[in-house]
Amino acid sequence: MLATWFLIIIYLAFISLGIPDSLFGAAWPVMWPELGAAFGSAGIVSMVVAGGTIVSSLASGSIIEKIGTGKITLMSCFLTAGALLGFSFAPSLFWLVLLAIPLGLGGGAVDAALNQYVATHYKAHHMSWLHCFWGVGATMGPIIMSFYISNYNSWRSGYTAVSMIQWGLVIILLITLPLWKRVTAIQNPIISESPSDYSQMDDNIVHVENIPKQNPIRMKGVKNTLIAFLFYCGVEATVGLWGASYLVGARNITADTAAGWISLYYGGITVGRLITGFVTIKINNGMLIRIGQLTAVAGGLILLLPLPVAFLLPGFILIGLGLAPIYPGLLYETPTRFGKENSAKLMGYQMAVAYTGTTLLPPIFGIIASQVSIHFFPVAVVVFLLFMLLSSEQVNRILKKKILKS
Repeated sequence: MLATWFLIIIYLAFISLGIPDSLFGAAWPVMWPELGAAFGSAGIVSMVVAGGTIVSSLASGSIIEKIGTGKITLMSCFLTAGALLGFSFAPSLFWLVLLAIPLGLGGGAVDAALNQYVATHYKAHHMSWLHCFWGVGATMGPIIMSFYISNYNSWRSGYTAVSMIQWGLVIILLITLPLWKRVTAIQNPIISESPSDYSQMDDNIVHVENIPKQNPIRMKGVKNTLIAFLFYCGVEATVGLWGASYLVGARNITADTAAGWISLYYGGITVGRLITGFVTIKINNGMLIRIGQLTAVAGGLILLLPLPVAFLLPGFILIGLGLAPIYPGLLYETPTRFGKENSAKLMGYQMAVAYTGTTLLPPIFGIIASQVSIHFFPVAVVVFLLFMLLSSEQVNRILKKKILKS
């Protein structure tokens, strides 16, 4: 019973983690004139947040080992709550950039810590639902900001409201901090409720207790896993950022229709993760990852082929539905594939590389599109998806060979 209530707290934490991620973009159109900043300076703030996220993700494994998941979650939420409150009082762009540092540091640390905890102590469907709840939070952010802008003409009040939500979570985490050790003590680490594809051979299953603690980067399959994370987050962000521009610039679809189609793409990811949570009860995690990757590739090919415009919407939706199980599935596989003793550090590395993909690949395509043509959008999407698929399959082959030798 205690573990169930604790899981509710983790779900609430992921909702609160998603809210700030979409808040800045919704508020920026009214922020920059008031602050006297250039319209394009939003990229500076976003890059600083991303940089802080990458740094804290890389360090999270060592910090978790030293102080535990509960304390790092509390400290991270304290940083984000304080940074968001600071945003509401920021008098200039300089202060936004400064406050973006703790916002990024807090967001990356709590993300890696909670993903590692759920992957180790709960079943696969909780990981999918956890990231579905992140989508709920990401959806709430613009809604909250829109309410305060339309009713009070104040983006600052929007940030204050979100900050109060974060401070409420800080209080809950502070009160429940002593329970982390109790809950962890009564929970047995989840090895895998259903074996992954690479381990479905005779009775050979990879058990985390058989994988000793070591330098995760030197483990076979880790580099390929990191590449898969890089291209997963890169393609997810690229489709979200440039999809509407492609629809308008290359396929002559109106801007409002294009925006609606991209929202359905994100809806596919969120709903797909909700459905995936139920499906993982019957189908093993490795198979779901592969099905998701092939579905996303099919959606990308629909965009690439010279089909009528009417086929583009199903293509975007298929990409969203296909991407849905991949990220939480790969995260959940971490302790099973590479050992519980290595999962904390490796989870941080994975999150850091994932954020790197989100930060770098969309701008790289933007440069290509500006120098060549936005028409290359489907090509870039399919290439990113294929790199992700091939990297993930290479991990499966490596681990399958490892089992055969054992």
